[in-house]
Amino acid sequence: MIPSHPDRAGRLLCFLCALLACTGCAPRMQSVQLSPDKTGFVLQPSGERFIPWGHNYGSVDLMQRLRTDPARVQREFADMKSYGTTVARVHPEMPAFFTGPDTIDPVAIKEFKELLKIAENTGIHLMITGLACYKIKNRMAWYDALDDPARWKTQELFWSTIAHACAASPTVFCYDLVNEPVAVGKRSDGWYTGPMGDVEFLQRLTLDHPQASTDTVFRAWTTRMVAAIRCADRRHLITLGMLPLPDMYKTAAAQLDLVSPHLYPSAHKVDAEIALLKKFNFGKPIVIGETFPLSCSAADERDFLRQSRGLAQGWIGHWPDESPAQLAQLQKENKMTIAQAIWFSWTELFKEMGPAMAGTVPPAR
Repeated sequence: MIPSHPDRAGRLLCFLCALLACTGCAPRMQSVQLSPDKTGFVLQPSGERFIPWGHNYGSVDLMQRLRTDPARVQREFADMKSYGTTVARVHPEMPAFFTGPDTIDPVAIKEFKELLKIAENTGIHLMITGLACYKIKNRMAWYDALDDPARWKTQELFWSTIAHACAASPTVFCYDLVNEPVAVGKRSDGWYTGPMGDVEFLQRLTLDHPQASTDTVFRAWTTRMVAAIRCADRRHLITLGMLPLPDMYKTAAAQLDLVSPHLYPSAHKVDAEIALLKKFNFGKPIVIGETFPLSCSAADERDFLRQSRGLAQGWIGHWPDESPAQLAQLQKENKMTIAQAIWFSWTELFKEMGPAMAGTVPPAR
């Protein structure tokens, strides 16, 4: 027998040890890009098709959860993944980041980066919605007192900060510039519109130019926000959360990578919602950033999802604060409220539709 060369044996041993060590390693998450024909999305570097299929998560208290109960965030991301989720739309509250008009809290950035790690470890991409000032009690008085130029400058700082934190992360699906903006208002109107209890989800972009056209405002504002992001991150996609008013957003859409309308079918009026969806065909992929059986049955929502295939390339509902397992137990005990029943109907529908809508097959539960 010819004895093995000691160097060769050593190299072989090192190779085998490395191979065994990597056997249990999770592959690094792939990033999302537009498909070559710009009609959908692909993963890079594999080139596999990617379909956004997920939920809005922690819409009004995401940063608080990360600060006080990160284990909850980890657990809920794991739950979402077990249901076939590929994307979570998150709304990091703007007041959590600012200590003044031009100063950012480094602790908030650190906590936000923990969210990126949780999402990456779970295998869920993020749609990051900006400028969230939803909770009325948490709003920054100094921010709402600013004139248009100063307010836009602060908004640019938010986006450049977030983009810098996210630039190297493969978990980011896209940046969502703001939720359901209205272009123009008057000082007497205030920045926010549409109170729902202690929150308001809509805001205006300008109060100093009440005579300005919607197109002019959206063109200028979107240009500024996109540029703020691109100074720090040139690869991740950009969109805007849109009210069901397609004509209002055409100018903004021209500067975006994808279009993200929010569409909630009404009972027995699915065809009308599909007709509305078709009006958002601006030559960009469409991801429905919000949908839910809020004003219709689960059967109507199912029909809407099915009919929207081929028109939209992604769908995002809402994840409940109570886990699906908790909701199922409440149903079993006949203790479920009407609101809880609606949430439960969505999670069950989401799990049912996942294989057909996004090719996801949730594990048996």
